[in-house]
Amino acid sequence: MEPLLQAYTERSRLPAPGDADELSVIEGQIAWMVHIIAAIVKVRQVTGVSQETQELIDAELSARVLQLISVTDTGAHTQRYQELSKQRLDRAILIFVQSFRRSYVGDQAMHSSKQLYGRLSELLGLNDHLILLNVIVGKIATNMKCYAESEDVIDHTLSLFLDLATGYMTGKLLLKLESVKFIIANHSPENFPFLAEYKCSRSRTTFYYILGSLVFMEDSPVKFRTFMEPLQQVALNLEATPDAAFRTDVAKRAFVGWMRDLRGIAMATNSRKTYGLLFDWLYPSRMPLLLRAISLCTDEPEVTTPLLKFTYEFVLNKAQRLTFDSSSPNGILLFREVSKIIVAYGSRILLLPNGTDIYGSKYKGIWISLTVLSRALCGNYVNFGVFELYGDRALADALDISLKMTLSVPLSDILAFKKLSKAYFGYMEVLFNNHIKFVLNLDTNTFIHIVSSLESGLKGLDAGISSQCASAIDNLAAFYFNNITSGDSPPSPASVNLARHIGECPNLFPQILKTLFEIMLFEDAGNQWSLSRPILSLIMTSEQMFSELRAHILASQTVDQQQRLSQCFDKLMTDVNRNLEPKNRDRFTQNLTAFRRDFRLK
Repeated sequence: MEPLLQAYTERSRLPAPGDADELSVIEGQIAWMVHIIAAIVKVRQVTGVSQETQELIDAELSARVLQLISVTDTGAHTQRYQELSKQRLDRAILIFVQSFRRSYVGDQAMHSSKQLYGRLSELLGLNDHLILLNVIVGKIATNMKCYAESEDVIDHTLSLFLDLATGYMTGKLLLKLESVKFIIANHSPENFPFLAEYKCSRSRTTFYYILGSLVFMEDSPVKFRTFMEPLQQVALNLEATPDAAFRTDVAKRAFVGWMRDLRGIAMATNSRKTYGLLFDWLYPSRMPLLLRAISLCTDEPEVTTPLLKFTYEFVLNKAQRLTFDSSSPNGILLFREVSKIIVAYGSRILLLPNGTDIYGSKYKGIWISLTVLSRALCGNYVNFGVFELYGDRALADALDISLKMTLSVPLSDILAFKKLSKAYFGYMEVLFNNHIKFVLNLDTNTFIHIVSSLESGLKGLDAGISSQCASAIDNLAAFYFNNITSGDSPPSPASVNLARHIGECPNLFPQILKTLFEIMLFEDAGNQWSLSRPILSLIMTSEQMFSELRAHILASQTVDQQQRLSQCFDKLMTDVNRNLEPKNRDRFTQNLTAFRRDFRLK
């Protein structure tokens, strides 16, 4: 490798790169060597065994790559960032650094790798991993400054930076480096030009996720506010932009970048305190800007998608970060803002004509909106009874517009687009679990359409969607059993509505029960436990329905099998009582598993 490194180093000292083709060949050869060294260094990570001779070999090889890092970004080589061979070389270096970091960086790794660090100290003066991290971060910063137009290199660089920042020990060590402090204090397009490149705009989310993670490690509200000052200035500029100018490319790109940045920071909030810092920064001063943007640019998915995806992240109650004080109205206030955004988007998107790319122009925004509502409705940070009690339309309007959006999409399209399908059935599960009265108060045709769509979801190949549909049907059948089959009088308005719906479509429950039995008996479903739940609930709603289904299934079998299968059905309800208590459900599930096994025996 030395001749190649020497030739490459000599080229860096020339006033011009010289023969570009020859230099590309050298870069390609060095890249292959770096990949090989990365694989050798990775052996320790894979085997978990460290031998003195292996460490010394790794040190010798690693020293050459670390020397290479100082050469790649000096002299004539600084003119070659557009060259593919140079990009491949730098990506090879990133792969090496990733392997080296996992094997030899960190307190425990350093203490158990004294031979390697001793040899690196002799060769390069790198006697601990803090100095080594400084070299790595220097390379990361250089890549972010120089590869503004290479999305692949930027993504690879940020992936390495993310691994360093989210590691507990390496994250703490990074905060000690002046280079990292500079990045946190100067995260602007002037210092990192890729932030201004539209093709790299998706990388902004990762970049700010990294910076947010580092800032939140310091647990300092003052440092957080200082960090947010550039983003606040962007917001002020956008707020001062007239409506007519808001749809210009300059304003739209500024807003999209701002949304991607905020989404990254929101992803980094993993505790109640850090989320509170971001919430207080956004609410109430910045939220009107989001509503204004989605109202003005509804027909432009490149604007609405980043906005909705930020909201999608902001309402997610991961790690119980959305836990407010008992006297705090923040949960309710957050949902009201989310409702405004969803209603503004939904009411306008439904009026737009269908374009050639209906998924990009409509369906994508609809599925993100449904996911936003699903996360908000089941986040356990809002008491939704408050809205009806005080006459606040936020919940009702959000549910109404979400229903209109779902009904605007043909069921065939819902089933055809995977992300749309997951969002739709996930939302239906939330509705039937937490807001079933809203569903029951719909007109019969709409109710039948929704429940029939759940049956279609049961038949799909996705076990997750099938389980969500089963859960929704279970809640519906359980409501029927508890409030109609064995309910007290007088019945509630919701019970009356459900009875009316079923009365107008008496085959609804029998058809779903038949579908569930067919899946359980004749398919190898991986979610049998989930499917067993609605089966019991449906059986409890009507014994006659179960008896008719039993007769139908037996009639479809050969005569010599009917007696044996009849006995299987008898065992199915053994020790199962007429209730939906958890123990009774578990007993039925066990019986159903045995029933399925015995039924399928020839």
